Amino acid sequence: MQSIGARCRTEFPPRICFRFNPHLVATFLLLVVFLTGAGCSKGPQEAPPAPAVEVVTVIQKDVPVYHEWIGTLDGLVNATIRAQVQGYLIKQNYREGDLVKTGQVLFEIDPRNFQATLEQAKGQLAAQQARWTTAKANLARIKPLADLNAISKKDLDDSIGTEQAARAAVFSAQATVDKAQLDLDFTRIISPVDGIAGLAKAQIGNLVGPGGMEELTTVSTVNPIKVYIQVSEQEYLQAGRDSGQKIEKLRAELILADGSIYPNKGSFAFADRQVDVRTGTIKVAAIFPNPGNFLRPGQYGKIRVATSIRKDALLVPQRAVAEIQGKYMVAVVGADNKVDMRTVKTAERVDNLWVILEGLKPGERVVVEGVQKVRPGMPVTPKALAEAPAKPEAKAEEKAPAPQKSAEPAKAEKR
Repeated sequence: MQSIGARCRTEFPPRICFRFNPHLVATFLLLVVFLTGAGCSKGPQEAPPAPAVEVVTVIQKDVPVYHEWIGTLDGLVNATIRAQVQGYLIKQNYREGDLVKTGQVLFEIDPRNFQATLEQAKGQLAAQQARWTTAKANLARIKPLADLNAISKKDLDDSIGTEQAARAAVFSAQATVDKAQLDLDFTRIISPVDGIAGLAKAQIGNLVGPGGMEELTTVSTVNPIKVYIQVSEQEYLQAGRDSGQKIEKLRAELILADGSIYPNKGSFAFADRQVDVRTGTIKVAAIFPNPGNFLRPGQYGKIRVATSIRKDALLVPQRAVAEIQGKYMVAVVGADNKVDMRTVKTAERVDNLWVILEGLKPGERVVVEGVQKVRPGMPVTPKALAEAPAKPEAKAEEKAPAPQKSAEPAKAEKR
């Protein structure tokens, strides 16, 4: 058998073949082994510590299911104040935004023309009363003569007709006086209700009256105050079935624009007589007490009503639920402190908690803080979630009751 070197020299030209040296090969192999051993001479590295996460236990309790509607606040009574006689405005007797009483004078119109008209009407009434007195006296003298046939029947009839015409003229003159007095009274424009007077839309010196400026101001009764909402036909029927009573008897909460809950609960006053065929909704009004006139017409808010109770619902904090590609995931820490990522089915939100329909069991631990740093099967160091210390309440004097701050409203959601 030929050696590797001899075979190379036989089959290939001398310039291509190198001389085979066994000692060189052995030296190369020893160098490779030495370098490999030097690279692996370090001891085995320690595994990184398990990350610390904060966990909470799944809560199980009965929770109310809420429905919410956007509402618009409006006065219980909104009286539009208009001038009923024409004249120049000479005085404004109220301050805009103040509470006014029934019968309080808000504006005054120049009364001189109306006073003169009243005096003229009274003069005409006096003249007609004098004519009536004369006619009655003439009739009283003629009647005995007519009984004696001393005068003709025609003279008697004329006297009776004159007396009746004079009496009718007196009644007409009296009506003219009453009308003139009424017009004079209308120069003092009063509030028909108790409430908050709005901005004046007429200035001193403006010519006001029928056919001119239509509105001087508006007075709104705001205690109690109404909230109008639009309820769909399906929601109206469902609320009545689930609660076992009519919607007018349900108790309602009012959530204001800043998210706070108005402290006084209200009740539904009435529902409109029919469903709007254009929108498929029915207009419903709720009444809320408003001491101190804290709420004003034109505000927006949410009406929240508990329509049913979900029994033995499973609850976890909302921040424990992560949405990944349209699915809701929760990191569950098992008894061996290893993480299991589960897909869950969610339902309503109740304050800062989320109702879980499927995917969890009572008593299991879910990760609240540190969800981003865990992976399926990863060991972790669970710690109970530390509750934030309560902040001291600021002391402030308020005339109206302070609304309570609301967390995420409890509402029914389709998931």
